[in-house]
Amino acid sequence: MTKSSSAEESDSFLAQGGICVQRDEEDEESFVQDTLKAGHYENDADAVKVMVRQSREIARDLVGLGVNFDRDGAGFSYTKEGAHSKARILHHRDCTGREISDKLLRAAHGLSNVTMLENSTVVDILVKDNRCCGAVIMDNKSGALENYYANVTVLATGGIGGLYAKSTNYPHLTGDALGIAMKHGVKVKNISYVQIHPTSLYTEKPGRAFLISESVRGEGAVLVDKNGNRFTDELKPRDVVTAKIYEQMKIDGMPYVRLCLNGYVKGDIKERFPSIYEHCLKEGYDITKECIPVVPAQHYFMGGIAVDLNSKTTMDMLYAVGETSCNGVHGRNRLASNSLLESLVFSKRAALHINENWREYEHVYFPDPDRSAYETAALEYKTMVLNKIREEEKGAQ
Repeated sequence: MTKSSSAEESDSFLAQGGICVQRDEEDEESFVQDTLKAGHYENDADAVKVMVRQSREIARDLVGLGVNFDRDGAGFSYTKEGAHSKARILHHRDCTGREISDKLLRAAHGLSNVTMLENSTVVDILVKDNRCCGAVIMDNKSGALENYYANVTVLATGGIGGLYAKSTNYPHLTGDALGIAMKHGVKVKNISYVQIHPTSLYTEKPGRAFLISESVRGEGAVLVDKNGNRFTDELKPRDVVTAKIYEQMKIDGMPYVRLCLNGYVKGDIKERFPSIYEHCLKEGYDITKECIPVVPAQHYFMGGIAVDLNSKTTMDMLYAVGETSCNGVHGRNRLASNSLLESLVFSKRAALHINENWREYEHVYFPDPDRSAYETAALEYKTMVLNKIREEEKGAQ
């Protein structure tokens, strides 16, 4: 496993709201329909059904690994977010992603056959006759390049938030794997499908935008204009709420709208949303007493490297999972709290498919990588991705 920064600096760690799960047999159809509707019915229906039907299995896996979901009496506590027809989201306070990722990393560190290379970046893949034979890895500290050979390679490099001026993503997530895929003719899909989250904390400071989880609105928080009046249904799909916020900002002549928790969110706000409370307090806002300024920011990438239901790409022995892949499950717009679920369902399917179809290949040797050949690779990959996004957007118009 390689990581271009530290293992903890991934968007999965930043996920606040939770992870969706099918509540019972009767919930299957409504969960599927909520996901399809949010995605404007441009989803791959088979992928949606696979994700929903395996959601309870994934939840059991996580509990077995020690993930501590919040409880309500004898059972789990479920919350509701935008475009969900019922409460079906498991959560750990407002830091569900960190709780899940911590437990998964701990489990991975306990495996004798797993080596983690932090501060190491994939700059290319090794390819012969449309078969991936491994990857070219750069040590970020020394700049040294080395070929790493593998029977099977899995790309799990996250989204593209680093390409945007304001994003809730880590800035090092710039879609390099997409550029690498396009360089080698691997099919990509829905590259222009980028989600803008309705609510990040407004600030004039540079750097990563701080997300205000959709679960805050799911628990009752409301959006108001400069006069303190509600102007939208806060639980509509994200793209709808985002459009309403931009519209209201233009009407008000303001660079933000306000989100109010006090008097609307039931229970102890500090206990339910401790991370959001602490961050806002540092920025000078007490969410238990006052409304906070929020503005949309780039948040999620629905497109990616095209994969099938087992996360296999169009190149032999190359898989892609998580936000860097596109199996079509999200359509044009992702339903809230489906990201962690989608990543875990299709990562597990990839692992099982790899094991079930394992075969040894004759080892192919490649020349040692030439450092000069990759000096501008990062910029070239970013340019390829941005050009592809613009090309698709122009075609859609």
